[in-house]
Amino acid sequence: MATIFSKIVAGEIPSYKCAENDRFYAFLDINPLVKGHTLVIPKREVDYIFDLSDEEIGAMQVFAKHVAAAIKKAFPCIKVGQAVLGLEVPHAHIHLIPMQNEKDMLFSNPKLTFTDEEFKAIAKAISDNYTADIR
Repeated sequence: MATIFSKIVAGEIPSYKCAENDRFYAFLDINPLVKGHTLVIPKREVDYIFDLSDEEIGAMQVFAKHVAAAIKKAFPCIKVGQAVLGLEVPHAHIHLIPMQNEKDMLFSNPKLTFTDEEFKAIAKAISDNYTADIR
């Protein structure tokens, strides 16, 4: 049975896409901790991130690095934090979270709400700054 993330990749469930290549997909978390909170997933359905091959996990991190650079340009912050957690969706994923301080990474914080138009604008800001050619 396909996960909700696999259905997002397949276009069966809408998402706010920020970046994509042939193997990975980045989209906004719909329950964000901060503005710009983005999820990075492999298109191949794998439950546990450490079940990815060495090559896949390396490529996923490089993709996440490029997305993080786009987030930082779109939403200036001190750093973009990374977290690998979450048991509610059995599909490997990385959270990328713009940080002004470490408290921005606390998943017990209240989640933000945005309108559809606000989510679209946030995703566009990240997408407009995404490039796979960073150094």
